[in-house]
Amino acid sequence: MRKKIVAANWKMNMTQAESARFVESMLLDLGDITDVEVVIVPPFTAIAKVMEALGKAQNIKVGGQNMYWEKNGPFTGEISAALLRDLFVHYVVLGHSERRTLFGETDEIVNRKVRAAHEATLRPIVCIGETLQQRDRGNVDKILSIQLRGSLAGLTPKELQETVIAYEPVWAIGTGRNATPAQAQEAHAFIRHTLHQMADETTAERVRIQYGGSVKPENAGELMSQPDIDGALVGGASLDPRSFVQIVKAARDR
Repeated sequence: MRKKIVAANWKMNMTQAESARFVESMLLDLGDITDVEVVIVPPFTAIAKVMEALGKAQNIKVGGQNMYWEKNGPFTGEISAALLRDLFVHYVVLGHSERRTLFGETDEIVNRKVRAAHEATLRPIVCIGETLQQRDRGNVDKILSIQLRGSLAGLTPKELQETVIAYEPVWAIGTGRNATPAQAQEAHAFIRHTLHQMADETTAERVRIQYGGSVKPENAGELMSQPDIDGALVGGASLDPRSFVQIVKAARDR
């Protein structure tokens, strides 16, 4: 049985003070949660403050929004896996569509980051997803396969099992639109089938696949009740602790 994982991707939002208030509010409802894995992914500047606010709530993990593949060196503005680990970060989001479209990240770049994350015992949350044009042309499976195989190239079955996949249809991110539960399930099932081809059935069945793309309290339950949807990577709705708590509770009920 795969444990549901719900992650809050705050993107370029939340000051340290706002982050602390969010965590304090969230802990009132989720401080003792163990049946759903909860991950907070703040901007780099707020990671230490989130850790401080979490205190002894070790059941809730923290992630980074990105990282570079080199361990150190003259890379102004970048952050390494080692620097994230120094802050006791467990997860790192890689290959988000915003990184791919706004900053030109390719599958090869994502793959280098994924491999570097595993070397540092960070667990990557690897994002893949098609544009509306690609979906309308009937190329969803082709795009997902290319991104999946490229981003995860060279990983061992153990590393694959310790990787979280986030299916985020680009046309549903921040638009208010979201894939129907049936559309999301179809894509998740295809991703799991591709993982089976890349490794083996056991590995494919153990990998957790999140859905991301305008996830809200109103649609979270139906989405996460699908057999191959193992949680959510939440954007805008994760900036409100009450909404985020409702989404986590929806995962708990599925």
